[in-house]
Amino acid sequence: MRIKRLTTFILRAPIAKQVFYSSQARFPERNSLLVKIEADDGLVGWGEGGQYGPPSPVAACINDVFAPLLANIRADQPVKVWEQLYAFSRDFGRQSAYVEAISAIDIALWDLWGQSLGQPIHSLLGGAFRDRVTAYATGGYYAADYSDRGQTLARLEQEMAGYAAAGFGIVKMKVGLLSVEADAERVVSARRAVGPDRKLLVDANHAYNAATAIRIGRELEQQGVLWFEEPVIPEDRSGYRKVRDALSIPIAGGECEYTRYGFRDLFLGQCVDIAQPDLCVCGGFSEWLKIQALASSFGVITIPHVWGSGIALAAALHALAAVPPSPHTANPVVLQNEPVVEFDRTHNPLRDDLLKESFVLDNGALLVPRKPGLGVQINEPMLAKYGARS
Repeated sequence: MRIKRLTTFILRAPIAKQVFYSSQARFPERNSLLVKIEADDGLVGWGEGGQYGPPSPVAACINDVFAPLLANIRADQPVKVWEQLYAFSRDFGRQSAYVEAISAIDIALWDLWGQSLGQPIHSLLGGAFRDRVTAYATGGYYAADYSDRGQTLARLEQEMAGYAAAGFGIVKMKVGLLSVEADAERVVSARRAVGPDRKLLVDANHAYNAATAIRIGRELEQQGVLWFEEPVIPEDRSGYRKVRDALSIPIAGGECEYTRYGFRDLFLGQCVDIAQPDLCVCGGFSEWLKIQALASSFGVITIPHVWGSGIALAAALHALAAVPPSPHTANPVVLQNEPVVEFDRTHNPLRDDLLKESFVLDNGALLVPRKPGLGVQINEPMLAKYGARS
């Protein structure tokens, strides 16, 4: 099986009526970059990258730099291809768009490899420990009228209560756009909405310095928050350590890290309790295996960040299916040694409309795809609706 053709698709789905904010930016659209790799035997593999910023640079890395290197090579050796592409681009592309491009290519090659063998990717990763993964709802963003205290709190309570009613036992909300005092009030409202028994997670999107993160962290402790995500900027390793040392809440981070080398430094710095590599950013399945193994040797739980289209979510489910309870117990417990999957609940047509298959919450969990490769199919008309060949 050899690579016959490689095509990239830049996708943009405007969400003008449902614009939202994190601590860092306004989101008027959902975007991503898909790569389609066709093999000479007729099989087609799909991968994803280009989620974090403009997808065009990732498409350029694939089309202008990597595609000529991939012409007519074997399509069933993703780890070998990963190492060759990374070695080729090491001098100029150890992070950002080049690694995202490699991630997209890698996921597509694993998809092809699984299809060629008639096996789902989680089988190629070593075997599934679970056929369903407990999901947490990511929401609690800020609306355009975020400065209106009454509207903000009422809307947040309604949203969080809706997640609880939908069957989520774990919910995640955002902080960092407002003052510590205002966001602490939002966390209290969220806790009131979901009740004392559901698990509450908080994500700052690196909005704080260490001192401010510790200050709001004290408030989060009072509300029984079970993880504090990206409290400080990703470059501030010592800040991560200060926050982690000061608080009892597990610290999560790593969605802005690339490859095993970035995570090695995160672990050596004793920065996090929970590592969050994004498969569409950090290097795909080939690098995920190395990151997860490295994390386990440091006693760090690995729970991927998931943001993009349905391809990204399918990839995360395969990866998590193959993660052993860490550390092992006879009765694994969610968020202690049993992983969870991020199920973003903001409006995203690329997640909800792009695939022929739907991801449905079943008793608080998502089912792992079981068909060969990624186990999902692209709804081709949606490519025309949300994007075009790049």
